Amino acid sequence: MKLPLAAALLALAATLCHAQIPEPDGGPIRSGTLPLTWQTGGPKCMEVPEWTIHEYNPDLYILRQSGCTDYEKPFIFLFFGKDKAMLLDTGSRNGDLVPTLERTIHNWLTRNNRASIPLIVVHTHPHSDHVAGDAAVQAMNDPAIPVTFVPPTVADSQKFFHIEHWPEDYGQVDLGGRVIDAIAIPGHSPVSIAFYDRQTAILFSGDSLYPGRLYVADFAAFQASTERMIKFTEGKLVAHVIGNHIEQTRTAYLDYPIGTMYQPNEHQLEMTRGDLLELEVGLLSLHGVSARLALADMTIWPVPVSGIMRQETKEHFDARQKEQKEHMWDQTGAH
Repeated sequence: MKLPLAAALLALAATLCHAQIPEPDGGPIRSGTLPLTWQTGGPKCMEVPEWTIHEYNPDLYILRQSGCTDYEKPFIFLFFGKDKAMLLDTGSRNGDLVPTLERTIHNWLTRNNRASIPLIVVHTHPHSDHVAGDAAVQAMNDPAIPVTFVPPTVADSQKFFHIEHWPEDYGQVDLGGRVIDAIAIPGHSPVSIAFYDRQTAILFSGDSLYPGRLYVADFAAFQASTERMIKFTEGKLVAHVIGNHIEQTRTAYLDYPIGTMYQPNEHQLEMTRGDLLELEVGLLSLHGVSARLALADMTIWPVPVSGIMRQETKEHFDARQKEQKEHMWDQTGAH
């Protein structure tokens, strides 16, 4: 029997108290920093690099693709363990990731007095804005960075992460003193995966939770996956929940139009486990019927399984892209 919404809210909120530690300095969690703002796509594209690199800590790097190259502006993540490095996603169209990726890894090698480190390439899901750099990374051919590439399919993900039953069971990968858990979360895509980094206590939620439009292709699977992330994190420390995009402003309930490359006053990237619980309450309020629902920092947004935009949405997208590209060299006076 389904719980009434208020009872469900209380039950979910009660789980927040299960992940507390007495130490005031974060205890066993390896800390890091996140910027207050990120480079988006301007205001002057001539001045904006293809990728912005942020050092969360010396062994975790967050890279963001510039909106000047593609409006999706995805984030990708680079982890270092004692034995291996892991790259989570390869970016969107026109990203030219390899020069930045190689430079970042070689700088880490120099910093750590190392000659080489194997790189594993995995994905949050197989949509084009997260796999566009796959071929270039596979062709990198750098002797210091031998690449193991895991295709973003259910079968390959199950095999690599040792997930016996998809999507119910959890998997993991050990980078050498750094275990990262893999949680299957289909719904946005049949092959969506969330990752929990035990070292930093960050849950990487892909396109299933971030400040913006949460595109839902399979409502039942998406709700079950949200519940799976909640169950997985119960009793665990969660420093941040970090997704792949920012599409929301800092004003509650206000997102950027689809196709926006330059996003001043952008919402912070990081979310919390409380946001995950809020998403679940929103899903429960729909009583199994897929529908658009705006929450303060995200919107549940059903889409066709085909992924093809509705005509009205495409018209708005095309108009926004045209306006942004016309002003990409100087958006300071654009409206």
